[in-house]
Amino acid sequence: MNVYPIKTEHDYERALARVDALMDARPDTPQGDELDILVTLIEAWEERQYPIASPDPVAFLKSAMDLMGKDQAALATLLKSRPRASELLNRQRCLSLAQIRAITSGWNLPAEPLIQAYETAT
Repeated sequence: MNVYPIKTEHDYERALARVDALMDARPDTPQGDELDILVTLIEAWEERQYPIASPDPVAFLKSAMDLMGKDQAALATLLKSRPRASELLNRQRCLSLAQIRAITSGWNLPAEPLIQAYETAT
C-alpha cells in the first residue's frame, strides 16, 4: 500500500483513479484499508478545496417548504402570524430566535441554516 498526502490537483486525480480501481475491495483487507484511507484523504482535500458555503436562510426555508409541500399559509400557521410569514419570505424582517425554534421543531428542520446572517430588503 503506497498512500501519499494529497497536495496538488494531480495528487487528487491520482487518488480518485486509485479509489476507482479499489471500489470492489473487501473490508478488512489491505485493499479495503487502502480504500478507506484514500477516501478519507479525498474528503479532506475536497473540504479544503471546494468548501460549501452556508445557505441563505430565506432560500433554505423556501426550498424546504417547497420540498415539504408547504406554502406561505402553512408558515403563517406555524408562526401564528400571516404578516410575519410574508415579511420573512419577502426579506423585510430577519428570523427571530423564537421563529427559528418554531420552524425547527414544527417542521423538523435543522437550525444551522436558519441562524446564518442575511440581508433584508429594507
